[in-house]
Amino acid sequence: MPGIIGKKIGMTSLFTTDGKYTPVTLIQAGPCVVTQVKTVETDGYAAVQLGYGDKKLKRVTKAEAGHYKKANTSAKKKVAEFDVEGVSLNLGDTVDVNLFEEGEFVDVVGTSKGKGFQGVVKRHNFAGVGGQTHGQHNRARHPGSIGACSWPSRVFKGMRMAGRMGGNRVKIQNLTVVRVIADKNLLVVSGSVPGAKNSYVLIEK
Repeated sequence: MPGIIGKKIGMTSLFTTDGKYTPVTLIQAGPCVVTQVKTVETDGYAAVQLGYGDKKLKRVTKAEAGHYKKANTSAKKKVAEFDVEGVSLNLGDTVDVNLFEEGEFVDVVGTSKGKGFQGVVKRHNFAGVGGQTHGQHNRARHPGSIGACSWPSRVFKGMRMAGRMGGNRVKIQNLTVVRVIADKNLLVVSGSVPGAKNSYVLIEK
């Protein structure tokens, strides 16, 4: 199985076996239930759909309720699909944190924290317009010029300006699995993971 759905618990730090003090992120990885198996014959590609986290049946549509009933499982809060080749899984099978081993590398996909509408200094690391001298008094965090006048008589596409920041799908690659706590379904990975606490993430091998 190439991956699993999890929930970011938060960050802490610990000593590794070689004595290094390492910042780590705790992820509750699974258990996930196989809610659909896609094949090349029926769907045109091979994939497995996993569901994570139970929710009340009254909070899903009848179509979704039938989908989960087919897999003989409860309604799920988060559903994600993973491309698979040569993996034999059936509807209703469970995938848990034992999928991973300590020392291997994983990629983690999450949604970054939303920052709202931000200016160019925070959003694009602009330095601001000059210092506090030469008569400048009220433009310290402004963007400055955004183009010429008579030519090209427009603002070029892609000009870095103020706007909404964060809330994007972000993948962090090559995080080391520091520890696997199977009895609590916890995966401890090195470094930081995108998203707020209790947000859903995808852990890919």
